Amino acid sequence: MADTYPQINALIIDATDPDRLAAFWSALLDRPVVGRTGPYVWLRRENGLALGFQGATEPTAGKNRMHFDVSSPDPAAEQERIEALGGRRLTQYDEGGFLVMADPEGNEFCVIPTGPLDMDDEGRVHYLL
Repeated sequence: MADTYPQINALIIDATDPDRLAAFWSALLDRPVVGRTGPYVWLRRENGLALGFQGATEPTAGKNRMHFDVSSPDPAAEQERIEALGGRRLTQYDEGGFLVMADPEGNEFCVIPTGPLDMDDEGRVHYLL
């Protein structure tokens, strides 16, 4: 019997307003909303991975223990687009050199340049000017 390992099938984000959050991420990632099932709103599956938003009664509290990195050839331009969509920059992380943003419900994510990152031994990068 061949060794089999579990695969990540979907990433689920808790949301007090799953429709609103799905609309934000749909616009950001150019991934349309494709369905609603119970408390879940789903974006189109890509590269085998689904992205869903589950209704939750509690808002995001504290720093995320896991976050997305999204890549862009122009992180500064992407920051402007994210802010126009309802996201915001989190400047408390600027010392690390990453462009850290938050979606409309406060979920953190990084915008990194497309291609390799030059990272020092402390885990800092230097693509922000």
